Amino acid sequence: MSRQRAERGGRRAETLAAWWLRLKMWTILGRRVRTPVGEIDLVARRGRTLAFVEVKARGSAAQAALALDDYRLRRVAAAAEALVPRYAKAGDTIRIDAIFVVPGRLPRHVANIWQG
Repeated sequence: MSRQRAERGGRRAETLAAWWLRLKMWTILGRRVRTPVGEIDLVARRGRTLAFVEVKARGSAAQAALALDDYRLRRVAAAAEALVPRYAKAGDTIRIDAIFVVPGRLPRHVANIWQG
């Protein structure tokens, strides 16, 4: 797959994931938020919970799950840590979530995927 097609597919998956979160009463605070140590696909809030969300789109559920390995989770955690001062409020629960997007299925939201 060309890099350009992969980029478009990734953007579509992030848009779908953002809508999925909105349907579950989350507010999207940021999309593709860049830091010196990495990028966060979505920053979302629901009540006192602040979630830094990694979105993975693949052809199957198994491929999507394998796409989010420990190395990538560490990068997301480092980027989230850099963004906490910008988005967090006193008393917030902060977590890292993942949303897996697979053709023909509803997005799968996994809460608190990183226990770092």
